[in-house]
Amino acid sequence: MSETEATLRLENVTKRFGDFTAVEDLSFNVRAGRVFGFLGPNGAGKTTTIRMIVGITGPDEGTIELFGQRMSSEMQNRLGYLPEERGLYKKMKIVDQLRYFAALKGMASADADKKIDFWLERMNLAEWKNKKTTDLSKGMQQKVQFISTVLHDPDLLILDEPFSGLDPINVEFMIEVLSEFKTQDKTVIFSTHLMETAERLCNDILLINKARKVVSGSLREVKASFGKNLVALRAVGGEAVLRDASLATKVTTHSDELEIQLAEGVSAQMLLAKLLENGAVISKFEQIEPSLNDIFIDQIGGFKES
Repeated sequence: MSETEATLRLENVTKRFGDFTAVEDLSFNVRAGRVFGFLGPNGAGKTTTIRMIVGITGPDEGTIELFGQRMSSEMQNRLGYLPEERGLYKKMKIVDQLRYFAALKGMASADADKKIDFWLERMNLAEWKNKKTTDLSKGMQQKVQFISTVLHDPDLLILDEPFSGLDPINVEFMIEVLSEFKTQDKTVIFSTHLMETAERLCNDILLINKARKVVSGSLREVKASFGKNLVALRAVGGEAVLRDASLATKVTTHSDELEIQLAEGVSAQMLLAKLLENGAVISKFEQIEPSLNDIFIDQIGGFKES
């Protein structure tokens, strides 16, 4: 499957629960071989959308296609799904649980055991193989559930808030593991409200709020589209210029430099010229892209329902 083909297509998908609309007229494609960040605040509609994608529930309107087909039982084996609500059998040994999950996906016992040993070693859990769930920390349990999601070598990996509840060390570890999928012919979709993590992992993003799409595209395209009006400045003097609302609508202090949001119609070159005219001594002047977190706050904070 080439990178230009779509692993997943949603067209005009809507899902309601009584009078509440959880997802409204949502359309997007997920390209093969990419890491796709499904982003938004809590309650935005991410989990409902994922549940429709994996076939737990169906849309009230619109269509969903996986690998060019409607969802079927055969299609399920090409998916690996890690839900936000975790669930392991508390009194069951880890190895027995993983064997059970592998059997559900149709894996042969010998193949399953090889994969289980590989993944337990990769996730630093080999010595816990014969322990029960209750013997493991919460972070360890989440790693076990991740193993159950990838054991059958799915073509599409869907992770709903995979970093929730993990300590910083395990977040970094999971980022490292997920990054390895970027070098394989796999497609990864993960939902999160952690923008810094998404920025490190994603090729493409979709930002939703209040059930609807707000921003979508490749990470590079999205950041570039929001990055034309920001300047990083380190200077002595020129304060009057920065107070001029016709030139700068927002000035934010970051450590030893300023981040300037240019007014509409003002270019970075225009601001630079004004600063020099007013005697500013400039040691840094750089047009910058906003972080994904900046875009998230800007779009979610300013998004209004029509």
